[in-house]
Amino acid sequence: MSRARLAGIVAGALALGLCAPLATGAALAQAPSYLTPHRDMSPGDVTVTFGGKIYVNHGLVAVGRVPAATRDFNGDTLGSFSSMALDVRQWKKNADGSYSGVIQTLPDRGPNDVGSVKGTTDYANRIHIHDVTLYEGKGLVIVPTGGFLLKDQTGQPFTGKDPGDNVIVRDGIHYPSPASGEGAGKISLDSEGMAYLPDGSFYVSDEYAAGLYLFDKTGQQIGAIETVPALKPITNGVLNFNAEKPPTTGRRNNQGLEAVAVTPDGTRLITILQSATIQDSGEGKATRNNTRILVYDISKTRTPKTPIGDYVLQLPVVRENGDGGPANGTAAQSEMLALSGDRFLVLSRDSNGRGREDGRGTVFKSILLVDVSAATNLAGAPYDQDVKPVAKDGVLNADIKPAAQAELVNILNPVQLARFGQNLDTKPSTPTSLPEKLEAMALAPALDPAAPRDVFLFVGSDNDFQTAKGRVNGVDFDASLKGEGGVGDNDSLILVYRLTLPN
Repeated sequence: MSRARLAGIVAGALALGLCAPLATGAALAQAPSYLTPHRDMSPGDVTVTFGGKIYVNHGLVAVGRVPAATRDFNGDTLGSFSSMALDVRQWKKNADGSYSGVIQTLPDRGPNDVGSVKGTTDYANRIHIHDVTLYEGKGLVIVPTGGFLLKDQTGQPFTGKDPGDNVIVRDGIHYPSPASGEGAGKISLDSEGMAYLPDGSFYVSDEYAAGLYLFDKTGQQIGAIETVPALKPITNGVLNFNAEKPPTTGRRNNQGLEAVAVTPDGTRLITILQSATIQDSGEGKATRNNTRILVYDISKTRTPKTPIGDYVLQLPVVRENGDGGPANGTAAQSEMLALSGDRFLVLSRDSNGRGREDGRGTVFKSILLVDVSAATNLAGAPYDQDVKPVAKDGVLNADIKPAAQAELVNILNPVQLARFGQNLDTKPSTPTSLPEKLEAMALAPALDPAAPRDVFLFVGSDNDFQTAKGRVNGVDFDASLKGEGGVGDNDSLILVYRLTLPN
């Protein structure tokens, strides 16, 4: 039997919840492989047994969208959802059976190529606030209502501008910051993940520095966590946070800390690198699958200096065009939620769908169950405190046991998507085609006495500000789709699933 065929069988078993992928750390196959489009035609419930507990995905129950040309509280194009959080205190079930509440969403570093400025812009990072109303089985209404800018410890806004090689130090923390031009003197922030604490303060994870920033409820920075040495981007022996070129070691450019979450008991902070570090990779995108999960104890201080856990998560590998050939890509993770201190939901996806101008068809977009309870803890080891590789050419070292995983939600379900007018078309895509960049998740209780363990899982997209009627910092721009993959605006989308969780 060929390795590709064996990987396909393993992947198929995972999709049915029959096994967890290679939790032994064995060299053969490593991460699950998806070489052809991974579709689920289930019209309804899918049950997964994982770690001795039963999870049920009841399927897609609503879809909502925000038009791409929508302006935000600051007069700029809204952008969309690199991360989101739902305020459970304001979530309620209404007399008519609908649900209503408030979600906070996080855009990333802003649009590119605006006016005469090529590349990143001096975009002020921010939080958006929306009222949402969920009509289960019918749709989701999303109404932007406001927001606020993020400010550093000096009261100055952050900037989305690429910092180049310039570094500033404040209170012992190394920050990226442009030396001149747009954004000079500000901290560069490519905000990708967001996690709230009970008092309204929250963490934001950063792509540039692969670090974590702590803000009070008004958006004022009150602390930071500098990442472990193994993840710091080092170029020729020097810290360099630029996003244009890969470093010598550390986080890959544009592949920083893409997700962050706080555990339900409020004692642990979890964050995941989008894909493997440079030293943990090899030649080719399919070797970037061994990424890192960092766990911090925040029970005594909200900005601990070192993690108590550093684990390997083996992301699925894919054939990017889905033609059945060898794997040549990694389904990087784009968001996470913590169900407990060692069990998480992780969004893993390809880079195909509406928003990708070449029209490449979708292969893999799923929500994974991930458990680190039996995984090898690398915290404090050379893998963590130095740049000793955890893998070679995508093959995990034999002495390292990765996190266990199983698929809970296969988003590429044309049967369920069609109920809400959505599709998987890419050549060309249509305004209702599934977006390329699904990057945000939030949970809300179903408040159903007959099903007390049921929750709603919100999954949001990042549209990269792709609209013909864009505006930022007083400058108009056209970033609409014009390629083989479709034309026009790329609206921001939220999919809503109903799940039954063990606890």
